[in-house]
Amino acid sequence: MERRTTEPREGWQQTVEEQGCVYPLTRYPDDSLRPYWDESAYYVFSLPEVEALEEVVEELHAMCLAAAAHIVERDRFADLGITDPRLASLITEAWRRKPELPSVYGRFDLRYDGTGPAKMLEYNADTPTSLVEAASPQWFWMEERFPGADQWNSLHERLVDAWKKQAALLPPGSPLYFAHSNGDELGEDLMTVAYLRETAQQAGIDTEAIAMEDIGWDRISGRFVDEKLRFIRSCFKLYPWEWLATDPFGPQVLDTLDNGGGTGSTLWIEPAWKMLLSNKALLAILWELYPGHPNLLPAYLDGPRELAADGGYVAKPLLGREGAGVTVHEAGAEPVPRDEPCCYQELAPLPDFDGNRVVLGAWVVEDEAAGLGIRESSGLITDEYARFLPHVIL
Repeated sequence: MERRTTEPREGWQQTVEEQGCVYPLTRYPDDSLRPYWDESAYYVFSLPEVEALEEVVEELHAMCLAAAAHIVERDRFADLGITDPRLASLITEAWRRKPELPSVYGRFDLRYDGTGPAKMLEYNADTPTSLVEAASPQWFWMEERFPGADQWNSLHERLVDAWKKQAALLPPGSPLYFAHSNGDELGEDLMTVAYLRETAQQAGIDTEAIAMEDIGWDRISGRFVDEKLRFIRSCFKLYPWEWLATDPFGPQVLDTLDNGGGTGSTLWIEPAWKMLLSNKALLAILWELYPGHPNLLPAYLDGPRELAADGGYVAKPLLGREGAGVTVHEAGAEPVPRDEPCCYQELAPLPDFDGNRVVLGAWVVEDEAAGLGIRESSGLITDEYARFLPHVIL
């Protein structure tokens, strides 16, 4: 793994926008605009390196599924902050009917510097973003800058194949809706959903686009409907389950949740059991089930324990995106009490490449490793000011 600098292509911004990354710049607090898509540098990997990472990702995914089964079997929902018995029951039902419910993708965030084992930082298996730039613009960048080279990137093909396999699980005679939130000001959620919709269409699935805010409730039929009052029988939503279940229409979501085989209900993708994988409590349960595993970091739910003195720790809210609420605590510092439930994970500072802190986003489609996206930040926390850099296998 090596970071190399290069000159950006002339007209790069227009190029990546045409390829789906319509958010190539980030506005900073000083009102300046700086590249989010950053091709002034790129990362180089060897093929054996990538093959080893693929094996790690698929092993971690299998371990996460085993942890989800443990949570359900041991009724440990409270450890995840899931205290509504009805919601826990529906998640349990979704897990037990897992083979009947479409489930598409997820993204591991990994700490890796090319010299030691990759370490799992977290797993977003419900609403992961940075998919478009990983699947499309960086592939075309490689073809233009390094013709004949390779990239850890089979995302597009894997997604189309996944939809083809899972099409039979969708309700017949009804389109699959793809929903994003109008609250997304950058357009990232919109384009992620639009891209996923495109892969479903290429798989031969009839689709419709809708905003979450435009989904209505028909009180007479007791069903969710679109703006034309058509029944929404199935819907892919880039909208976290913890919001969906607790919004004003949360009770109707739970009342009409299709966990397989329902005729008057709505099938949501990703399914409800994905809540078990996108919760940071998963990190502590994994460490409990696989203590000392080379690809895990020590993590606890009841406090930092020995981490406060040994090497420092990171406190992560159980739910959250873009590093929100994450705090870093150096070794020996006085533990800072948190009012909200957190996961306390060993501090493993992100690798420093020329002053840039890098995190690997390793994609999983169905149950297989499918690609890589790399983000850089200036600090230890990968936040909304992170930059996306392409990579190549040489």
